[in-house]
Amino acid sequence: MSLRPVARTIVRRGFLAMVALQVLTIATLMIVTKVRKIIRGRAATPFPVTPPRPIPIGAEGTATTYTYGADLYEDMLAAIDGARDRILFETYIIKGDAMGERFKEALIRAADRGVDVYVVYDAFANLVVRPSFLRFPRSVHVLRYPIYSAGLKFFNVRSYGRDHRKILVVDQSVGYVGGFNIGALYATEWRDTHVKIVGPSVWDLDNAFVDFWNLRDDITAKPLAPRGEASWDPQIRAHRNVPRQLMFPIRGMYLEAIDRAKDHIYITAAYFIPDRDILQGLIEAAGRGVDVRILMPEVSNHVATDVLSRGFYGSLLRGGVRILLYQDWMVHAKTATIDGRWTTIGTANIDRLSLTGNYEINLEILDAALAEEMETIFENDSSIARELSLDEWESRPWVSRACELIVRPLRPLL
Repeated sequence: MSLRPVARTIVRRGFLAMVALQVLTIATLMIVTKVRKIIRGRAATPFPVTPPRPIPIGAEGTATTYTYGADLYEDMLAAIDGARDRILFETYIIKGDAMGERFKEALIRAADRGVDVYVVYDAFANLVVRPSFLRFPRSVHVLRYPIYSAGLKFFNVRSYGRDHRKILVVDQSVGYVGGFNIGALYATEWRDTHVKIVGPSVWDLDNAFVDFWNLRDDITAKPLAPRGEASWDPQIRAHRNVPRQLMFPIRGMYLEAIDRAKDHIYITAAYFIPDRDILQGLIEAAGRGVDVRILMPEVSNHVATDVLSRGFYGSLLRGGVRILLYQDWMVHAKTATIDGRWTTIGTANIDRLSLTGNYEINLEILDAALAEEMETIFENDSSIARELSLDEWESRPWVSRACELIVRPLRPLL
């Protein structure tokens, strides 16, 4: 009797057993986390908010950071209501709740008064949103990024990747980008970061939207043209991950900035699953005396991601990196600031999906005043975070260790 069929059967059953164990582990963790949240209830105190204020960037521009969704949304809605020429609106998620309705109605009002309104949303991310809410009148140009975009090109990596970007550009004069999706939950209960840009660098966001819109396979559609003038402002650069063009510069931006660090690196990450090079870069920076701190939620909205993130804690802590765990609230920001000079704010998480998979956009800004503002924000966020020590980590329960081991094979997928 040949051993090959037996071996194949053993391998297949072992694989299926592992998958089943992973699913069971994640499901159990989700249930336990949900129960704990119900028992604990809403946090007694709100998270700290840093008020938005415009900071001059270069000779003609300003940058304003937002750490509270309600403040950001009011500003964005005012910009939409004041639009006279063109609105480019792109989001990963837009909830069909009261806040989502406000944005939808504002966009329709703008189109009704003659403004060219273009909307992009990701279909997969909005599967739970009722279809009727996502229907707009013909006066609004809508691109629904499909759930499956590869067609028959199953093995073409250029055909995959979600549209994870969040961009608003109004009249080529003001642009917004960052981690905030649109919804009532994000307005008051999630700590996130967005930045508003005024000045020449708005062109970068305008052009990013236009290029994505024109990637459509509908060859009969009229291409969208960029407006305004391209900027060579050395202080602000937009880095775009474009799977269709195999372009993933955001990862390189992070690696280059980490390698240059001399004094400190402050990273705020919603989901932190670094690849080998980023992990090694952070540990090497700490080894040469750089104060490396990573702030992330102790419990995020994705339990599997939390467990995968914890698989890196030991290496980071032993390497001298400080881990700050945000308490009670979800922190969804994707930001970093280094040496009081360098800042990035955008849509990309530090994980494989964002850095080598999805359509993403991050601004890279070289400005001391903005870096100081981001350091203030980081300090405010740290005030409700607890620092994880190596001793605490190494004494964690065996159940936690087992969960980390079971889900570890999922790292390449996230």
